[in-house]
Amino acid sequence: MDIVCLDLEGVLVPEIWIAFSEKTGIPEFKITTREEPDYDKLMRYRINLLKHHHLTLKDIQQVIASMRPLEGAKEFLDVLRSLTQVVILSDTFSEFAQPLMEQLGYPTLWCNNLVVDADGMISGYLMRLRDGKKKAILALKELNFRTFAAGDSYNDLTMIHQADGGCLFRAPAKILDEEPSLKIATTYDVFLSIIKEFLNND
Repeated sequence: MDIVCLDLEGVLVPEIWIAFSEKTGIPEFKITTREEPDYDKLMRYRINLLKHHHLTLKDIQQVIASMRPLEGAKEFLDVLRSLTQVVILSDTFSEFAQPLMEQLGYPTLWCNNLVVDADGMISGYLMRLRDGKKKAILALKELNFRTFAAGDSYNDLTMIHQADGGCLFRAPAKILDEEPSLKIATTYDVFLSIIKEFLNND
Protein backbone atom coordinates (compact mmCIF):
# COMPACT_ATOMS: atom_id res chain seq x y z
CA MET A 1 0.00 0.00 0.00
CA ASP A 2 1.30 3.44 -0.97
CA ILE A 3 1.27 6.75 0.87
CA VAL A 4 2.53 10.15 -0.29
CA CYS A 5 3.99 12.58 2.24
CA LEU A 6 4.24 16.24 1.28
CA ASP A 7 5.72 19.32 2.86
CA LEU A 8 3.24 22.20 3.24
CA GLU A 9 4.85 25.62 2.88
CA GLY A 10 6.41 26.25 -0.51
CA VAL A 11 4.72 23.12 -1.89
CA LEU A 12 1.00 23.71 -1.34
CA VAL A 13 0.82 27.13 0.32
CA PRO A 14 3.09 30.20 0.36
CA GLU A 15 5.74 30.52 3.05
CA ILE A 16 3.94 31.95 6.08
CA TRP A 17 6.95 33.77 7.47
CA ILE A 18 7.70 35.40 4.12
CA ALA A 19 4.11 36.63 3.90
CA PHE A 20 4.44 37.93 7.46
CA SER A 21 7.69 39.68 6.55
CA GLU A 22 6.05 41.39 3.60
CA LYS A 23 3.06 42.47 5.68
CA THR A 24 5.13 43.86 8.56
CA GLY A 25 7.93 45.28 6.43
CA ILE A 26 10.51 43.42 8.56
CA PRO A 27 12.89 41.66 6.13
CA GLU A 28 14.51 39.48 8.82
CA PHE A 29 11.38 37.29 8.92
CA LYS A 30 12.05 36.17 5.35
CA ILE A 31 14.64 33.60 6.44
CA THR A 32 13.14 30.09 6.19
CA THR A 33 14.28 26.48 6.16
CA ARG A 34 15.19 27.01 2.51
CA GLU A 35 18.18 29.02 3.79
CA GLU A 36 18.69 27.86 7.41
CA PRO A 37 18.95 24.08 7.94
CA ASP A 38 18.99 24.32 11.76
CA TYR A 39 15.29 24.58 12.65
CA ASP A 40 15.84 25.23 16.36
CA LYS A 41 18.22 28.08 15.57
CA LEU A 42 15.69 29.50 13.10
CA MET A 43 12.76 29.36 15.55
CA ARG A 44 14.76 30.94 18.38
CA TYR A 45 15.68 33.73 15.97
CA ARG A 46 12.03 34.22 14.97
CA ILE A 47 10.76 34.25 18.57
CA ASN A 48 13.37 36.81 19.60
CA LEU A 49 12.47 38.92 16.58
CA LEU A 50 8.78 38.78 17.49
CA LYS A 51 9.57 39.89 21.04
CA HIS A 52 11.76 42.72 19.81
CA HIS A 53 8.96 44.08 17.63
CA HIS A 54 6.18 43.29 20.14
CA LEU A 55 4.33 41.09 17.65
CA THR A 56 1.88 38.45 18.89
CA LEU A 57 0.43 35.19 17.61
CA LYS A 58 -2.70 37.12 16.66
CA ASP A 59 -0.64 39.39 14.41
CA ILE A 60 0.64 36.36 12.52
CA GLN A 61 -2.81 34.73 12.35
CA GLN A 62 -4.26 37.90 10.83
CA VAL A 63 -1.77 37.59 7.97
CA ILE A 64 -2.48 33.88 7.54
CA ALA A 65 -6.22 34.61 7.33
CA SER A 66 -5.56 36.56 4.13
CA MET A 67 -3.39 33.87 2.52
CA ARG A 68 -4.48 31.43 -0.19
CA PRO A 69 -2.97 28.13 -1.40
CA LEU A 70 -0.51 28.32 -4.28
CA GLU A 71 -2.18 28.46 -7.68
CA GLY A 72 -3.10 24.93 -8.75
CA ALA A 73 -2.28 23.38 -5.36
CA LYS A 74 -5.86 22.48 -4.40
CA GLU A 75 -6.54 20.86 -7.78
CA PHE A 76 -3.25 18.95 -7.62
CA LEU A 77 -4.02 17.73 -4.12
CA ASP A 78 -7.57 16.70 -5.06
CA VAL A 79 -6.27 14.54 -7.91
CA LEU A 80 -3.50 13.07 -5.77
CA ARG A 81 -5.92 12.17 -2.96
CA SER A 82 -8.11 10.38 -5.49
CA LEU A 83 -5.12 8.18 -6.40
CA THR A 84 -3.59 7.37 -3.01
CA GLN A 85 -3.40 8.30 0.64
CA VAL A 86 -1.70 11.61 1.41
CA VAL A 87 -0.23 13.02 4.63
CA ILE A 88 1.11 16.55 4.99
CA LEU A 89 4.30 16.45 7.10
CA SER A 90 5.16 19.97 8.18
CA ASP A 91 7.27 21.79 10.74
CA THR A 92 4.62 24.49 10.90
CA PHE A 93 2.23 24.80 13.85
CA SER A 94 -1.43 23.93 14.26
CA GLU A 95 -2.04 27.51 15.42
CA PHE A 96 -0.94 28.65 11.95
CA ALA A 97 -2.22 25.94 9.66
CA GLN A 98 -5.98 25.63 10.25
CA PRO A 99 -7.24 28.33 7.83
CA LEU A 100 -5.01 26.95 5.08
CA MET A 101 -6.09 23.36 5.74
CA GLU A 102 -9.71 24.42 5.32
CA GLN A 103 -8.93 25.87 1.90
CA LEU A 104 -7.14 22.66 0.89
CA GLY A 105 -10.10 20.45 1.84
CA TYR A 106 -8.75 19.34 5.24
CA PRO A 107 -5.99 16.91 4.24
CA THR A 108 -4.31 15.00 7.07
CA LEU A 109 -1.67 17.22 8.67
CA TRP A 110 1.04 16.18 11.12
CA CYS A 111 2.73 19.27 12.56
CA ASN A 112 3.72 20.95 15.84
CA ASN A 113 2.37 23.37 18.46
CA LEU A 114 3.34 26.78 19.80
CA VAL A 115 3.71 27.88 23.41
CA VAL A 116 1.89 31.19 23.89
CA ASP A 117 2.01 33.31 27.06
CA ALA A 118 -0.82 35.23 28.72
CA ASP A 119 -0.08 38.28 26.57
CA GLY A 120 -0.44 36.33 23.35
CA MET A 121 3.31 36.34 22.69
CA ILE A 122 4.94 33.22 21.28
CA SER A 123 7.35 32.10 24.00
CA GLY A 124 8.32 28.68 22.66
CA TYR A 125 7.30 25.71 20.57
CA LEU A 126 6.67 22.00 21.04
CA MET A 127 7.99 19.72 18.33
CA ARG A 128 6.15 16.41 18.00
CA LEU A 129 9.52 14.75 17.45
CA ARG A 130 12.98 15.88 16.52
CA ASP A 131 13.42 15.19 12.80
CA GLY A 132 9.74 14.27 12.84
CA LYS A 133 9.39 14.08 9.06
CA LYS A 134 12.05 11.37 8.77
CA LYS A 135 10.62 9.49 11.76
CA ALA A 136 7.13 9.64 10.25
CA ILE A 137 8.45 8.00 7.09
CA LEU A 138 10.23 5.32 9.14
CA ALA A 139 7.04 4.63 11.12
CA LEU A 140 4.94 4.38 7.97
CA LYS A 141 7.43 1.94 6.48
CA GLU A 142 7.20 -0.14 9.65
CA LEU A 143 3.44 -0.26 8.99
CA ASN A 144 4.28 -1.72 5.56
CA PHE A 145 3.48 1.42 3.54
CA ARG A 146 5.50 2.16 0.43
CA THR A 147 6.38 5.82 0.87
CA PHE A 148 6.92 8.79 -1.42
CA ALA A 149 8.10 12.13 0.02
CA ALA A 150 8.47 15.58 -1.47
CA GLY A 151 9.39 19.06 -0.29
CA ASP A 152 11.44 22.13 -1.07
CA SER A 153 13.65 22.83 1.96
CA TYR A 154 16.54 21.50 4.00
CA ASN A 155 14.20 20.08 6.63
CA ASP A 156 12.58 17.90 3.94
CA LEU A 157 15.75 16.17 2.79
CA THR A 158 15.92 13.47 5.47
CA MET A 159 12.36 12.32 4.77
CA ILE A 160 12.94 12.34 1.00
CA HIS A 161 16.10 10.26 1.32
CA GLN A 162 14.42 7.85 3.76
CA ALA A 163 11.33 7.31 1.59
CA ASP A 164 11.02 4.67 -1.12
CA GLY A 165 10.62 7.44 -3.69
CA GLY A 166 10.70 11.20 -3.69
CA CYS A 167 11.47 14.49 -5.36
CA LEU A 168 12.10 18.18 -4.80
CA PHE A 169 9.39 20.69 -5.70
CA ARG A 170 10.44 24.25 -6.57
CA ALA A 171 13.51 23.98 -4.35
CA PRO A 172 16.08 26.81 -4.34
CA ALA A 173 19.19 26.55 -6.51
CA LYS A 174 21.49 25.85 -3.55
CA ILE A 175 19.57 22.72 -2.57
CA LEU A 176 19.31 21.59 -6.20
CA ASP A 177 23.10 21.92 -6.51
CA GLU A 178 23.63 19.97 -3.30
CA GLU A 179 21.15 17.20 -4.24
CA PRO A 180 21.81 16.43 -7.92
CA SER A 181 20.49 12.87 -7.64
CA LEU A 182 16.94 13.87 -6.67
CA LYS A 183 14.14 14.28 -9.19
CA ILE A 184 12.89 17.83 -9.63
CA ALA A 185 9.46 19.28 -10.36
CA THR A 186 8.64 22.94 -10.89
CA THR A 187 5.00 22.55 -11.99
CA TYR A 188 2.14 20.55 -10.51
CA ASP A 189 1.71 18.64 -13.78
CA VAL A 190 5.31 17.38 -13.64
CA PHE A 191 4.98 16.81 -9.89
CA LEU A 192 1.92 14.62 -10.43
CA SER A 193 3.58 12.69 -13.25
CA ILE A 194 6.58 11.86 -11.02
CA ILE A 195 4.27 10.61 -8.26
CA LYS A 196 2.14 8.62 -10.73
CA GLU A 197 5.28 6.94 -12.07
CA PHE A 198 6.11 5.89 -8.51
CA LEU A 199 2.57 4.64 -7.83
CA ASN A 200 2.51 2.63 -11.03
CA ASN A 201 5.90 1.06 -10.40
CA ASP A 202 4.96 -1.59 -7.83
